[in-house]
Amino acid sequence: MAYYIAKKISLAFPEAVDKVIEELQKEGFGVITQINVQEILKNKLDVNFRPYLILGACNPAYAHQALTVDDKIGTLLPCNFVVQEVEGGTEVLAMNPHETMSKLMGGEIEEISLAVTEKVNRVLEGL
Repeated sequence: MAYYIAKKISLAFPEAVDKVIEELQKEGFGVITQINVQEILKNKLDVNFRPYLILGACNPAYAHQALTVDDKIGTLLPCNFVVQEVEGGTEVLAMNPHETMSKLMGGEIEEISLAVTEKVNRVLEGL
């Protein structure tokens, strides 16, 4: 299984960003960071790059549960969602919480990682 989950949609980039944020909110996530990779590469390297945004999303209840199990899991938080312009529309990608967390930490995080993965899948399905 892949370390990410992806979906290509026909929405233009700005509308896709809004829709991703809307779907995240429905699943109890808040966007706590936004990294505009296109802007950073232009400003720091004078490189032209396609619209590419990394949204750091957090579901406080699940973050608290995971941190209670292992206080080092913060290295894997927040859940990153990438929104990038591709030919024919926009691609939305998210970290696969089950694949990353359970493989690194084993059974003690299994239930939490499965629940968060279900929410991530519902976000993508809602697009």
